[in-house]
Amino acid sequence: MAEYDTIRSVGVGARATIDAGLRAHMNKVYGLMSVAMVITAAAAWAIAGLATTTDPALAVMQLSNGTLVSQFGATIYTGPVKWLVFLAPLAMVFGFGAVLNRISVAGAQLYFYVYAALVGISISSILLVFTGASVAQTFLVTAIAFAGLSLYGYVTKRDLSGMGTFLMMGLIGLIVAMVVNIFLQSSALEFAISAIGILIFAGLTAYDTQKIKTTYLQHAQSMDSEWLGKAAIMGALELYLDFINMFMFLLQFLGNRD
Repeated sequence: MAEYDTIRSVGVGARATIDAGLRAHMNKVYGLMSVAMVITAAAAWAIAGLATTTDPALAVMQLSNGTLVSQFGATIYTGPVKWLVFLAPLAMVFGFGAVLNRISVAGAQLYFYVYAALVGISISSILLVFTGASVAQTFLVTAIAFAGLSLYGYVTKRDLSGMGTFLMMGLIGLIVAMVVNIFLQSSALEFAISAIGILIFAGLTAYDTQKIKTTYLQHAQSMDSEWLGKAAIMGALELYLDFINMFMFLLQFLGNRD
């Protein structure tokens, strides 16, 4: 693999410096991702709190599980605003690459955190549908699976780059199936989508981790601080997306509805 060629081509001292730099880089990637996850969780919890009420006089609708929805909740979950809530994170993530080249490292980090907050808002409805215990349990299962898969991607000497094209094709097919099922409302197709989604994002977790490591090592002798900072943010975004999507698909299997 290219990264091992890079390491072998330098002396022992430089190799030790590269190894130390790689560990620091990966720690920063995971740190940024962790902060984004906290922001997402906080935003989801706050919005879900505002979207519900315990006072029947303030409720404008009631879900089948008995949850009372406030005027705020009805606006963001059922009105035209719901499309803004849904599309805003998509617009930001698709524009991330273009924005990254035009702003500073600090600006890119802020952009990432704002995106994480919007994702939290867009998925906050799960706290109205699923029990808090099952959401927490699914999060823990996702965290354990993610840690194992990411560790595998980091330590394996097997070249996972060949998985990239296959996984991207699978992801495109998954998105098409999800769009189709919006109209079909098929429970069987929904089950298949969830199962395939878990497998795809499990593979992407290992693949993206190795890609982050490989990219660092390929630029280990010619990088600058700005490149390093932006590469860490991009890597954190990729792993964040893998985690969030794996969590959402697992929730369909492990989540208990209120």
